[in-house]
Amino acid sequence: MKHTNTLNIRRYLQWCGLCILLLSAASCKKFLDVVPDNVATIDNAFTMRAEAEKYLFTCYSYLPNSADLSTNPALVAGDEFWMVRPYSTSETPWQVAQGFQSANNVYMSNWGRYYRALRDCNIFLENIHKVVDMRQSEVNRWSAEVVFLKAYYHWLLLRQYGPVPVIRYNLPISSTAEETKVPREHVDTVFSYISHLLDTAAAGLPEIIADRSTELGRITKPIALAIKARILVTAASPLYNGNTDYTAFKNADGAPLFNTAYDANKWKVAADACKAAIDACESTDMLLYTFSQLGVTLSDTLTRQMSIRNSTCEQWNPEIIWANPSVSTYEIQRQAMPRLDPARIGNESVLGSLAPTMKIAEQFYTDKGVPMSEDKTFDYAGRMKLRTAVKAEGELIQEGYTTAAMHFNREPRFYADLAFDGAIWMMQKKMFHIESKAGQWQTRKNIYDNNVTGYFAKKLVNWKSEILEGQGLFVETHPWPEMRLADLYLLYAEALNESAGPQPAAFTYIDKVRARAGLQGVQAAWTAYSRQPGKYQTKEGFRQIIQQERLIELAMEGARFWDLRRWKKSMEELNKPVTGWDVDQSDPIFYYRVRTLYRQTFQTRNYLWPLENWDLLNNPKLVQGFGW
Repeated sequence: MKHTNTLNIRRYLQWCGLCILLLSAASCKKFLDVVPDNVATIDNAFTMRAEAEKYLFTCYSYLPNSADLSTNPALVAGDEFWMVRPYSTSETPWQVAQGFQSANNVYMSNWGRYYRALRDCNIFLENIHKVVDMRQSEVNRWSAEVVFLKAYYHWLLLRQYGPVPVIRYNLPISSTAEETKVPREHVDTVFSYISHLLDTAAAGLPEIIADRSTELGRITKPIALAIKARILVTAASPLYNGNTDYTAFKNADGAPLFNTAYDANKWKVAADACKAAIDACESTDMLLYTFSQLGVTLSDTLTRQMSIRNSTCEQWNPEIIWANPSVSTYEIQRQAMPRLDPARIGNESVLGSLAPTMKIAEQFYTDKGVPMSEDKTFDYAGRMKLRTAVKAEGELIQEGYTTAAMHFNREPRFYADLAFDGAIWMMQKKMFHIESKAGQWQTRKNIYDNNVTGYFAKKLVNWKSEILEGQGLFVETHPWPEMRLADLYLLYAEALNESAGPQPAAFTYIDKVRARAGLQGVQAAWTAYSRQPGKYQTKEGFRQIIQQERLIELAMEGARFWDLRRWKKSMEELNKPVTGWDVDQSDPIFYYRVRTLYRQTFQTRNYLWPLENWDLLNNPKLVQGFGW
């Protein structure tokens, strides 16, 4: 097992955790609580640069572990993956995915965690100027980093809970109990405050990381501007912009928490923010990743696949705007990787249990670059029929293997991101193929830890990882990509279309992403192959194209969960049954039958998380989440 990490942050996280534990044991209070007993501790933390740096990394330590299946709801609490119950990682996401969340049982809550983070960020900003052995330029940079983190933790709260209390500063220890009880603030106020913080942070952040040996993962100006773009696109999206569902969502004093009138100018503001972020990223030589490795020569087909796969798995590649080095991808790769090597069938370190659902397989385009249901050259009605691969398809599907017709003539991202019964799976040392019907080597071995849909998340597995002898496993881990350039390009195309309809710049940026995927531009593809050739000419039609492009390009990276929410499409998508192939069958005729795994339900209230009853009792000025 290999963990590749070059950032000091991670080395300090264990130190910080130990400090928290020791201080908690000594005083029966949480680390640096705002109470008089901790004044000396806070003062000590800012006497010298070395101690202040530890506190800086304490502020970083609250960043979410985005690759953790048990704590990141965007991975397995929606409809993108399905797993055997009980999860091998945790029951918690399963409860959310099945719609079992309630005000009495709040799952995957981060309310307390991020408000503790905000407290520590404010302590840092209030005290960093006291450090005597730091240059002012360094004080300014560290302060800008923490201002960014303060904005980001507010954003994570807003994304999960909607309108939330804003913590502009820590209350003094002389505050009365009544003063500590603060209400939610209007959602537009929260968005505006976060945007202001990000502008402030960007002004003091470096353009690039100069010391790549120790500082990769620290916040830069392009990161701040790109995250601001994402947040402002969310603010302009239907969930937050003109959402009449929240007319009755008000504070205890009757003050509304949402403006239910649509504001078209929010999309213009979002588009400007996207363009500013793109300019900042491209000025530092960021670009869409293409595969090139010394000594490795591949066909055009496989090179294309590796460009797509490694845009997320190749650490610190030039497409990654922000990678989180404190996140380990070891476990998610172990869950995603099937038993690839028939010579090592007894190795149970890999599970292949993280199974993309049928709807994810169907959302990818055909090789003509349009949806399966629209492609006039594709037999959509016959997509479930069986077909046998020929030699010309050998780099995509095993020659002579019988599989479903929908696995043929699909776009490169389909083959790069997914594997299926009969698929080819390239790793650094060997080319494998998948055989996952009952009795074959990727089939069920026990009642847990097996694939339930017939699809595997190839995209999440680094091509350098390797199944070893016995129970050995080498995993080439990489920092989790919190945001990459393709995401920003598609946000810009979306904001341009929503602000002024289809236009050249919007086509330019979506086509950049499609070109890396080996597809024609939108206009050419739809004109030549779609049953709706004029779809891209209207705002509504182009919106559908952009949204599907995002769902494909960012599949399995945690974007779908939040995109469906901001688009207000979760009611549509998460009320559909979760399906896959009948994986317990050995005969292809029976294996390739669509099986319903679960019938999900989603209500309006599920767009935002409920608060726990304890928080409401402690702070009567808080109101419960809408519908809970």
